[in-house]
Amino acid sequence: MRNKQKGFSLIELLVVVAIILIIAAIAIPNLLRAKVAANEASAVGSLRTINTSAIAYNITYGAYPQTLLRLGGPASSAATFTSSELIDSVLASGTKSGYTFAYTTGATDATGNVLQYTVTATPTSVGLTGQRRFFTDQSGVIRANATGTANINSTPLS
Repeated sequence: MRNKQKGFSLIELLVVVAIILIIAAIAIPNLLRAKVAANEASAVGSLRTINTSAIAYNITYGAYPQTLLRLGGPASSAATFTSSELIDSVLASGTKSGYTFAYTTGATDATGNVLQYTVTATPTSVGLTGQRRFFTDQSGVIRANATGTANINSTPLS
């Protein structure tokens, strides 16, 4: 009489491991693409937030802010000209969700009030955290560019 063994043979285990590796090879690139898409969507949302906050700042203080930090600031009971608390501290620092935000002032009036600004969003690691670069200014139009630097001549997002 033969002794019946319970369990899996080595061949069966190798087949299962091979199937798991094939599924992982298919799923991981899709996961990375989804993360890049989520980071890009977050960057566009952050640019919209910056535009809205800059307009609110302009209405309140009569000029656009001189730095991105002036739109943020520590949470306290009273907003000021240098710490308006319109955006969160993470975005005010200039880096969020795999993107770096550069805020640049443009023309000023005779008293030094900022009349124009530009904001660019660049992936911290192109290809890993994001593919496209984004640009906006006081017009509120957000533009994207997949090659080079996004600027006023880039394609507007719809």
